[in-house]
Amino acid sequence: MRFSPRAKGLLAALVTVTLWTSFIVIARASAQRTLTPLDITLLRIVGASLVLVPWGWWLVRRRRALLGASAPASSLAGISPLPLTTTALLGIFGGVLYAVLAYAGFFHAPATHAAVLMPGSLPLWTALLAVIVLHDRITPLRAAGLALIVAGDLLVGGRSLLAGFSGGDVWKGDVLFMLAAASWAAYSVQARRLAVDAVQATIAITAFALLVYAPVYGVLVALGTVSSHLGQAPWREILFQLVFQGGGSVVISGIAFTRMIQHYGPVRSTMITALVPGLSAIGAVLLLGEPLQWNLGAGLALVTTGILLGVLRKSPAPAALPPTSPKSAA
Repeated sequence: MRFSPRAKGLLAALVTVTLWTSFIVIARASAQRTLTPLDITLLRIVGASLVLVPWGWWLVRRRRALLGASAPASSLAGISPLPLTTTALLGIFGGVLYAVLAYAGFFHAPATHAAVLMPGSLPLWTALLAVIVLHDRITPLRAAGLALIVAGDLLVGGRSLLAGFSGGDVWKGDVLFMLAAASWAAYSVQARRLAVDAVQATIAITAFALLVYAPVYGVLVALGTVSSHLGQAPWREILFQLVFQGGGSVVISGIAFTRMIQHYGPVRSTMITALVPGLSAIGAVLLLGEPLQWNLGAGLALVTTGILLGVLRKSPAPAALPPTSPKSAA
């Protein structure tokens, strides 16, 4: 059966929004089970590597066979299709830091906070870094959108920070969510600056994380510096994390997001993904039993409105396809 371009674009959008939303709800649910944040990060990397590392190996050798000596540079023993410097730069922010920070955040703060602070603050960090690194210009409409995002983040995170003075630790998760969004923004802006292909970037950051994070994790566990609960976790939980966090949040989400961008373009795609904060918050309330307090609801409304304002403008087509989303590396 052949699908029309419209059907493929719609399916890609549906898959992207579903996986981005599921990432937030499932990551919070996982934090209440056996595994530690570093365990989940390892399983995410290993799960994605089972697909992307062989893909990268094949891609590099196919290019060499077709182009010979003129083939673009690769790295990491030929499993990353990008040069070593590019692979390391993107891999630090998009392959390691984002995952560690995001998963750690879910062990302190609820999914309703993540729904607002991660996808919500991403446009803010991206816009600020794009001004510094890419010398982009912030239009008045986008500035208004960013102001609404800041106001929404303050409504959500400000209350947690104040509660920290009386012993609460939700603020730690809120800070980690914001740092995770900043890390993914750094990855996205650098990927745009370097004009790398979305699929190649996803393969590169996964290969980097596998060869850097996994050995460091193993050494730290062996030395007793960090604790691992992989030995205590049920095999079903480990298998689920491998499949969902690695195969779903990284591989499938990355391909779906790329297809959505190709069909709808960056502006309409960003408007579609503006559904994620609201859907994630609803999922957290219905599936995890989290309360939707007034400040969360108001912050959610402000952030969603800010995201929509930030993309309701005409912009020239980008020189290169944008990199995959935070949930896909989510």
